[in-house]
Amino acid sequence: MSRRVVRQSKFRHVFGQAAKADQSYEDIRVSKVTWDSSFCAVNPKFLAIIVEAGGGGAFIVLPLAKTGRVDKNYPLVTGHTAPVLDIDWCPHNDNVIASASDDTTVMVWQIPDYTPMRNITEPILTLEGHSKRVGILCWHPTARNVLLSAGGDNVILIWNVGTGEVLLSLDDMHPDVIHSVCWNSNGSRLATTCKDKTLRIIDPRKGQVVAERFAAHEGMRPMRAVFTRQGHIFTTGFTRMSQRELGLWDPNNFEEPVALQEMDTSNGVLLPFYDPDSSIVYLCGKGDSSIRYFEITDEPPFVHYLNTFSSKEPQRGMGFMPKRGLDVSKCEIARFYKLHERKCEPIIMTVPRKSDLFQDDLYPDTPGPEPALEADEWLSGQDAEPVLISLRDGYVPPKHRELRVTKRNILDVRPPAGPRRSQSASDAPLTQQHTLETLLEEIKALREQVQAQEQRITALENMLCELVDGTD
Repeated sequence: MSRRVVRQSKFRHVFGQAAKADQSYEDIRVSKVTWDSSFCAVNPKFLAIIVEAGGGGAFIVLPLAKTGRVDKNYPLVTGHTAPVLDIDWCPHNDNVIASASDDTTVMVWQIPDYTPMRNITEPILTLEGHSKRVGILCWHPTARNVLLSAGGDNVILIWNVGTGEVLLSLDDMHPDVIHSVCWNSNGSRLATTCKDKTLRIIDPRKGQVVAERFAAHEGMRPMRAVFTRQGHIFTTGFTRMSQRELGLWDPNNFEEPVALQEMDTSNGVLLPFYDPDSSIVYLCGKGDSSIRYFEITDEPPFVHYLNTFSSKEPQRGMGFMPKRGLDVSKCEIARFYKLHERKCEPIIMTVPRKSDLFQDDLYPDTPGPEPALEADEWLSGQDAEPVLISLRDGYVPPKHRELRVTKRNILDVRPPAGPRRSQSASDAPLTQQHTLETLLEEIKALREQVQAQEQRITALENMLCELVDGTD
């Protein structure tokens, strides 16, 4: 290779490092489902991982600080009747997560800040609209309570989680299985890839494909696409000879790629994780034991290889921490959560700097947890960039997020409110009386239960005292 002038970039020396053994999460039975999603979702509060579960689908949610060996009886989030295929945290509420399943449903869950005593089995909301498995979930980046799901029925549904209604149904744009869906930064466009080898840019509110490119990668294996900060589309796919390939495309001119590079002959689908603040894209292949990363710039060759983080064991999946969850005091610019067969290992990407001061150039203002729009504002045609926050003093998740949760919106519009309005005035007192009787019976039963438990506790305490006295 001929020597060239070294390109100037503050990210040229980014290096990856696996966390120490005691910072990993051990004894987790990671799902063995053959599905090309990341199986892991993370935010500044929680780590969620799709796990093996008998009799349905489940995922585990751990507080980030709960490292080490995970108790085999640790509560799971269970409710799906078939394997969970994808999970995604709400960007505007760190306690809300959505799950998609082979059982054709999407469920939205409220995760408490405390560790629950038993499995979480009741979602806030079950979204039913797909006729086949649902394999892709993606929250809207700027509008509150807007969630996208894509299913094996080749349909994309956009939901208002606040009301449980379908806002938009994109059902005639993909003739085959959808492989990936990605919002742009303000949520006005979608980039989708499909088994028909076509990359599409969609205006979801108009229900139109505004640009498309057939065979962006000529191979038959699945393709992935993400929007970049510059408005380009970064893709990963395969050549006709089954070599892995990456591409950069200008949606205003899909004829020729901005950049196209062949990678290697591995057969794992490359999952791209893009950081708009640094314009670095990280490529994690399922079954690979490495993470490759590239910087995307306006100068040729546009996609600049930076480095590769390698480890011994292959990855089953990968979680990507939002920027606000990083440790800015250590110049951490990305953090991954790599899934092994039985554990999850954090991998930290750092820019080496000698100074202890806050590095403004590494941490521009980044999207925070506040939505810029309400669901109906977005649906009516409004667009807004994400509401940015500074990381100068680090990020602390807001307190009492639960008070502004979807649950309250849903209860406001839940169907039970409907029939009551149609009741006659004479029926109302009877209904109230019936409700009162039911409540009193429930209170009585609970009181009896508490008394029985108290008696049992007293008996056990007495036994304990006798045992202690006996050993003395």
